Amino acid sequence: MTAPHFAHWPPALPRHLTLPETSLWFNAEVSAQRYPDKPYIVYYDTPLSFSQFRDQAECLAGHLQQVCGVQAGDRVLLYMQNSPQWVIGFYAILRANAVVVPVNPMNMTEELSHYVSDSGARVAICAQDLLPQMLPLHRQHGATGDDVLDQVVVATYSDYLQGPSDLHLPDFVTAPRQALSGQGLHAWADALAAQHKPGPHTAGPDDLCVMPYTSGTTGHPKGCMHTHRTTQCTAVGGIQWFGRNQDSVMLAVLPFFHVTGLSGAMNGPLFAGSTVVVMSRWDRDTAAELMQRHGVTTWQAISTMVVDFLANPRIGEYDLSQLTGIRGGGAAMPAAVAHKLKALLGLDYVEGYGMTETMAALHINPAHRPKAQCLGIPIFDVDARIIDPVTLQELPRGETGEIVAHGPQVMTGYWRNEAATAEAFIEIEGRRFLRTGDLALMDEDGYFFMMDRLKRMINASGYKVWPAEVESMMYHHPAIHEVCVIGAQDAKRGETVKAIVVLKPEYRGQVREQDIVNWAHEHMAAYKSPRLVEFAESLPKSGSGKIMWRELQERQNLIDQQGVTP
Repeated sequence: MTAPHFAHWPPALPRHLTLPETSLWFNAEVSAQRYPDKPYIVYYDTPLSFSQFRDQAECLAGHLQQVCGVQAGDRVLLYMQNSPQWVIGFYAILRANAVVVPVNPMNMTEELSHYVSDSGARVAICAQDLLPQMLPLHRQHGATGDDVLDQVVVATYSDYLQGPSDLHLPDFVTAPRQALSGQGLHAWADALAAQHKPGPHTAGPDDLCVMPYTSGTTGHPKGCMHTHRTTQCTAVGGIQWFGRNQDSVMLAVLPFFHVTGLSGAMNGPLFAGSTVVVMSRWDRDTAAELMQRHGVTTWQAISTMVVDFLANPRIGEYDLSQLTGIRGGGAAMPAAVAHKLKALLGLDYVEGYGMTETMAALHINPAHRPKAQCLGIPIFDVDARIIDPVTLQELPRGETGEIVAHGPQVMTGYWRNEAATAEAFIEIEGRRFLRTGDLALMDEDGYFFMMDRLKRMINASGYKVWPAEVESMMYHHPAIHEVCVIGAQDAKRGETVKAIVVLKPEYRGQVREQDIVNWAHEHMAAYKSPRLVEFAESLPKSGSGKIMWRELQERQNLIDQQGVTP
């Protein structure tokens, strides 16, 4: 492999990363032994030490095994906002030798149903505020069939708040614990109080660890199978790349259900013995106050957060002097915002690139030599190339093609979907490379720059939205005859979701665009719900009858660029 990026490799950092031959859980054991009384998590102002974290995860693992019947290899859903319980729940599932299925807390019941049925999960850990979305899938509350939940552990965020706080906290965080009714529902506090001891921990580096879901052109989300080894890779790699250690303090506001937050703001800090300051929901003033109050040194963010943070007229009132690094990805940072960040804090926004299929980063900019609006360079042991997406031949530097990658963080495949797995990989020189579906070019220094997408996807505030999935759900609306979902420019979100709808004849004049918007918001996660709806008499189709989404997308791109209808 040609590797011009090695000339710009971070100083004193080895090119090869030796990974631990252990499960991810072992990191919790090690840090609890090394730093028993040091805070691992600070939830707004409430600390949880490494030893408390380990002990509570063990108790919950015992409850999962002895009361909920979780066995090795079982999948367990984890459905809540960022919180101490999210982290404890994640590691309790691993301690029970089971597999975590992290679920976006914005997902509604209809979306949750797919995760339950596809993963085969019978047990879930759920937050109190999200329980109404989960109960329709619970056997003891009327759900029928084989693909339903039998046991749900219900967590209350306020259980981890010690006394009143002068911070502005969301109402769902401060809400008191509510009584549960019905069999198969278990209060988190009761599960810990029972002090059940788990059986031996038997999971190894090549056992399945976590299965985040990603969508695609088929419409149904697919489970990405990650082992303890692939998950360790980005956890350990991120710590090493940015030179973090046990005295680093990280702000965790990116969602833990997403691989970027999961790897960089949870698993990595636990491995290093770092402290994590956790927020359940983004708030720019609260974030700045927490940075000042707890001496945050590292902040992992998406560009929309940084834009909002710097737009705060009170930003100059906070002492942010201990902040030494801001990093992220998902969408390119606007140049003007990057300049403002540099002028205000003296910091570069260090961008990276990864996927759910790679447990976060494949590429990161070297912190000592970042390039603006750049994916960065391939990190430890990653062989990334640019190929022609049609001929699959490697392209020279400067030419645009599809990124393919071979590395230790790449998933083993899609859960119970051999066809999709086969389509996702190609063989080059006897090794398996993941086809990313992203079009990029590599410059003379070996840095990668995103150019376009081969796959049909919308990037809304850093969240991937797959139009086929949204379209599939919108066809449940009784008035919709046909629909095509595309992306439209948005000043705040970068892109937003737009649906072009053909109504059934009997509903024309009876249903408004806003009615469709409201319905979609009630039936799917807010980030993927169309915010714009346009009615059309018909949709363009190919000779085979397929909707020509690209024609509609190009039309919208022209509108966005010129501000006029072509």
